[in-house]
Amino acid sequence: MGQLHLNKVTKSFGDIKVIKGVTLDIQDGEFVVFVGPSGCGKSTLLRIIAGLDDATTGDIVIDGAKVNDLAPVNRGIAMVFQSYALYPHMTVFENIAFPLRVEKMPEAELTAKVEAVAKVLQLDQRLQQKPGALSGGQRQRVAIGRAIVREPKIFLFDEPLSNLDAALRADMRIELTKMHHDLAATMIYVTHDQIEAMTMADRIVVLNGGFVSQVGKPLELYHKPQNKFVAGFIGNPKMNFLPATCTAAGPDGVTVTCEGQTIMVPVEPRNGLIGKTLTLGIRPEHIHLGKGDIRFDVVPTVVERLGVNTIVYATATGAEPFSAMLPGAANVSVDTPSTIGFNAADCHLFDGADQALERRTDLHEIDMAQLAAQSA
Repeated sequence: MGQLHLNKVTKSFGDIKVIKGVTLDIQDGEFVVFVGPSGCGKSTLLRIIAGLDDATTGDIVIDGAKVNDLAPVNRGIAMVFQSYALYPHMTVFENIAFPLRVEKMPEAELTAKVEAVAKVLQLDQRLQQKPGALSGGQRQRVAIGRAIVREPKIFLFDEPLSNLDAALRADMRIELTKMHHDLAATMIYVTHDQIEAMTMADRIVVLNGGFVSQVGKPLELYHKPQNKFVAGFIGNPKMNFLPATCTAAGPDGVTVTCEGQTIMVPVEPRNGLIGKTLTLGIRPEHIHLGKGDIRFDVVPTVVERLGVNTIVYATATGAEPFSAMLPGAANVSVDTPSTIGFNAADCHLFDGADQALERRTDLHEIDMAQLAAQSA
């Protein structure tokens, strides 16, 4: 079992409050990713779960038992760090076996466990080598093996791929996802990279300033963000935001004026919107050349040719900096005006407090392989 419950957890360092009341349930076998910008509290929250830091207030409950006062070794968790933390003078075998030797496990049982884990991680031919002879990805697998061999209730990963190059990060994402499927273990993974979160997680916890901004499945966060922060953080390139003025609200949606044009966005209306300034959000991948319910001219300042897609960064009259993800062969060039557009059904609306108006449209299909490719 590997159920985790956090109940109103806070953490302060002197007068600075880093975690500001987090309540969260993680089910046995889930792969949950904590994601957010630097300083949002995600690594601190992971260290509190591990027992490396104490919670200022609140409870940490694992499989029904409160563990606030338990040492890390007694919590049934194993943690993989960004820095690998391998012993350079020990072989791969001894690095993986180290926690079992601390437990004084019989040699025959220890050897069998280490060899089984090494086979799963494709390290069985490297057991007699030392970390200095391994690649970055192999060293990370050794660190993961040292965690697996303990058979913990919960695996904790603190930005384990951040030291790897882009291609190796993509490979390791796949390996970790396969490992989660094979082990059926509870895993909590911290990253600042929203692409890692989107491609690996069963559920994502988006943290901002010590608070949980939203919890949900990757596509729920992508298509129905609850606030402007989540909308801008999830997705690559980030969502575009444009000022809009509400002119009407009815059973079919909210009508706004944006870029001098009027559209009705299919979202649930609220009282007191008419006449107020709202924020209209549109994702770059939902923008088209020369067509849409709203159309306006932009002047590209940067054009990135990625093959299957072309990403355009531009300025628009009266608008914030703008980006669009167009087909790879799109006829656009720097400093040459182009007309772009988007449809009302693809739009998001946020009120003056940056909270989203609930969308009525069904979730669109999204190409996750395309998202993964964009992370390189």
